[in-house]
Amino acid sequence: MAKPLTIVVDVRDLRVAKTGTKTYLEELCKEFKSIDDTNIRFHFLDTSIPVYTGNIKVFKLIEHCRYQLWKQLVLPLKAFFKSADIVFCTDNFVPLIHLGYKTIPVFHDAFFFEKPENYGKIWLWLYKKTAIPAAKKSVFIITPTAWSKKQINHYTHLPNDKLIVIPEGPKTLNTSTDNDNGQLLQSFSLKPGNYILHVGSMFKRKNIPSLIYAFSQIKKNEHPELKLVLAGPTPSTNFESDYNLITNAIAETNLQSEIILTGYLTDAALNQLYKNALIYVFPSINEGFGIPVLEAFSHNLPVLVANNTCLPEIGGDAVLQFDPYDVDDISTKIKMVLNDDELRKDLIINGTQRLKLFSWHSTALQLIEIFKKAV
Repeated sequence: MAKPLTIVVDVRDLRVAKTGTKTYLEELCKEFKSIDDTNIRFHFLDTSIPVYTGNIKVFKLIEHCRYQLWKQLVLPLKAFFKSADIVFCTDNFVPLIHLGYKTIPVFHDAFFFEKPENYGKIWLWLYKKTAIPAAKKSVFIITPTAWSKKQINHYTHLPNDKLIVIPEGPKTLNTSTDNDNGQLLQSFSLKPGNYILHVGSMFKRKNIPSLIYAFSQIKKNEHPELKLVLAGPTPSTNFESDYNLITNAIAETNLQSEIILTGYLTDAALNQLYKNALIYVFPSINEGFGIPVLEAFSHNLPVLVANNTCLPEIGGDAVLQFDPYDVDDISTKIKMVLNDDELRKDLIINGTQRLKLFSWHSTALQLIEIFKKAV
């Protein structure tokens, strides 16, 4: 009997990831575990040592070292003793050394190169010294969109034939602890269907201040009851955070009672906000994929997105696009959707159709085909 294809999946990142990278790994692990195929065996490897996630510099430096120790020594040895054929890592970094296995990393985007000022110098140095050389030794590199592939190739010169585009899916929101609609909305002074929704951490690239100023223009002349909900946590590092500019924009527009900052939300709470929103707006100036677009589709929301990077690729004809650098254009497009019932219906219908092209099950099956091809 032939030996099963043995795939080692590095799941240490679940201890620290909080955004789309966490969703990516969580969803794939669920799909891999559900696959019934005796010719494939998955091992999900994690560290037994607690991971530091605070902001004290000396401990962060120690954690950087421990992370590399995991990637370049502990994970390779564990993979070797599991007789791995493939080591699959979803956080950019794979082992430099190959102990009888091949490596496949996931590069979600090229943010490190496009905006290096938003990242710590030590992290950038480690990325260039370990992640890129290890990727060059890998048999394939997975990336979620054609846009990301183009940018990664441009900045890293990783060959195009190694860069494989495999799309993602919407996050599966756990609603087992779902609370009553009224209680959640009441806690934020919201009513069903009276707010614009944006979901995402307050990274600089999310361009949230522009959305606030566009919302201010809308509020000046019409829609007096309309509110803006900004759902998502503040990034843990000052390099990436736009929180101060966001709060300054809210103060400048004098919309403190009309704009809600929710902070981190459970899946159940997030599900309720999606279910009761009027429209979803995504003004980001740089994305590798944009999972919230699919989440909004899945909740039957009309979706508006910035006309750049990968967002038109993901949204297709199911989204209304705007120039994220033009506040007037953002407000004009939002008004179009708010004031046109037929347009809202068309966007919802198109979003439902568009969503059929994306699922984590499909992502997992495509990855398995790449694993087979690699060996």
